Amino acid sequence: MSKKKKKEQRKDKTVRSINNNIRSSVRKLNPILRGIVGKKVDVAIRDLTFSEKRITKDIRKTINSAVANAENNFQYDIDKLIVKEAYCGKKIIMKRFRPRAKGRAAPILKPYSSVTIILSEANKMESHGTKS
Repeated sequence: MSKKKKKEQRKDKTVRSINNNIRSSVRKLNPILRGIVGKKVDVAIRDLTFSEKRITKDIRKTINSAVANAENNFQYDIDKLIVKEAYCGKKIIMKRFRPRAKGRAAPILKPYSSVTIILSEANKMESHGTKS
């Protein structure tokens, strides 16, 4: 990463953590990630802890990694961190075949995804409308 990008990242006060090759499809990850965007980190981790989805464990690990990056690399206050962005993208698809009747075969697709979590330090000056 160039010095210019590092300075921009420091100025924006954002921290990124990427988890590649998560064994789940993008379609299953998107609703979970949309549910944590804009929340404080501790609230997002708590919501993921009590979710019944299997994949929330990997998302929780990614958020914890981003918090550790923020604390160790940039000395941010953990209590002020919020989830600014959370998105996922497609990776490889493992293709397997299952034998079926009459000598046929049915495909089994095992998709993988990558999850990116971007944390930001919350400002107390944020307003949520025109009235003050």
